[in-house]
Amino acid sequence: MDLRLVSLMLGTLLILVTSEPRPSVGQKVYTNTWAVHITGGEQEANRIAKKHGFVNHGKVFGDYYHFRHRRVVKRSLSEHRGTHIRLHTEPQVCVKCKIWIRLRTYNEDHRDLNVKEAWKRGFTGQGVVVSILDDGIEKNHPDLIQNYDPDASYDVNDGDPDPQPRYTQLNDNRHGTRCAGEVAAVANNGMCGVGVAYNSKIGGVRMLDGEVTDVVEAQSLSLNPQHIDIYSASWGPEDDGKTVDGPAKLAKEAFLRGVNEGRGGRGSIFVWASGNGGREKDSCNCDGYTNSIYTLSISSSTQNGNVPWYSEACSSTLATTYSSGGLNEKQIVTTDLRQKCTDSHTGTSASAPLAAGIIALALEANKNLTWRDMQHLVVRTSNPAHLTTNDWKTNGVGRRVSHSYGYGLLDAGAIVALAKNWTNVGPQRKCVLSLVSEPRLRFIPHGLVRGCSLSLEHAQAHLTLSYNRRGNLAIYLISPQGTRSTLLAPRPHDYSSDGFSDWAFMTTHSWDEDPRGEWTLEIENVAGTNDYGNSSSIQFAFFFFFFSLMLQAC
Repeated sequence: MDLRLVSLMLGTLLILVTSEPRPSVGQKVYTNTWAVHITGGEQEANRIAKKHGFVNHGKVFGDYYHFRHRRVVKRSLSEHRGTHIRLHTEPQVCVKCKIWIRLRTYNEDHRDLNVKEAWKRGFTGQGVVVSILDDGIEKNHPDLIQNYDPDASYDVNDGDPDPQPRYTQLNDNRHGTRCAGEVAAVANNGMCGVGVAYNSKIGGVRMLDGEVTDVVEAQSLSLNPQHIDIYSASWGPEDDGKTVDGPAKLAKEAFLRGVNEGRGGRGSIFVWASGNGGREKDSCNCDGYTNSIYTLSISSSTQNGNVPWYSEACSSTLATTYSSGGLNEKQIVTTDLRQKCTDSHTGTSASAPLAAGIIALALEANKNLTWRDMQHLVVRTSNPAHLTTNDWKTNGVGRRVSHSYGYGLLDAGAIVALAKNWTNVGPQRKCVLSLVSEPRLRFIPHGLVRGCSLSLEHAQAHLTLSYNRRGNLAIYLISPQGTRSTLLAPRPHDYSSDGFSDWAFMTTHSWDEDPRGEWTLEIENVAGTNDYGNSSSIQFAFFFFFFSLMLQAC
């Protein structure tokens, strides 16, 4: 990415970021939004915005501000060069980088999650705040209004505090309202159903009903992190079986700030739907949101315990909740637009909010849980029983795990029971090994973990490689204890020759294993044709925590 720096003469630093859409094909399209880094404070940001014809829509986080230009059209093939030239006359302006627009995609399309057991124990979400990052929520819905929290809500699309959806004839913007009801629909009021955490507070961020730029994502992910406990998101890159995309600069920073600073340093909890690209043979490890170590990735099961047609399989998925399936299987009952109800909420879109509700119950049981504690609890209490797939395996510590379901169905009763007396895990450790080698790799990282009593959490392989047809590649990571993770399954629709540029493939399948020993990375051309390519850089990152004596005893 080309960075141009203009020398600074004044005390105020302004970094201008243009918004550049990224359509799937064809010519680049530009928008009228900028992310601006100003160290002079809000008053200085307002002054600069007014001087150059911008509207300041407020902070993204830190010293970054969201600017929109009054006289620049929302979508254009022009780079707005005149606006740039005028800004370049200011000695305090520094052109930093471009913000890409994200394609808006939704993850749409008697067994249970043991929620009643958690309710019997007295946990209903009291004191926990959840925000739905989506197309808004109907805050005056009779099944939501009692639990609606304005401090957990914002309209990033229009730059105001009201997240009310934009109404259309086809009710296009119903998605967020449906997700909100799964979490916090009021109990015993004769409406729709009941939320998993029916005494929790619910908010919504309207951020998908417009151009979804890096600044929009970052502003949404970093909204009021000392008040909001859980952010639930059911969106991501195109589920087309050929896209490789994830958070850009500001959204990455928002995730990092969230886990390090949110909830008083215990970390914001980001729950993410794993994606609906199953029909296109997509892999959720090519989605940088659900593939992140900072998100709790949730997949779906049908009513009968089968893999839904839309489900994506990958090694970053942590757990599963129920959602829609075949024609004769039930779908999710929840709130709907225009103060109505629906019994047809679908896809992994519906799974993530159910998980957010269960996590809210666990947080009520123990407010001191960190974002990493929550992932440990999910791994330990999820139930693989009754879920059908042919890729279940037992990892090196005796847990069953699957690329379709992670560690199994979330169990609300079990997670609140374990959460109540849970001892926080120790600090996260990161060990890194960089290699430049042939596509088949073996390495022994003894020196990285010598003398430490460590247990593995996430394992990542950062790959930079070129290949003339990316979709023919399959990538596997085998742990010292023999756990084989599919980092990338073949994607028949991916004809790209772009390869991967420092892409972090992640697996949770070796959780709690001892990382010492020989790791094997396999890169395979499944087509067996004359495809060609090379690996220029491969970096392995391992995340550990120290067990306390109590935790070891458990």
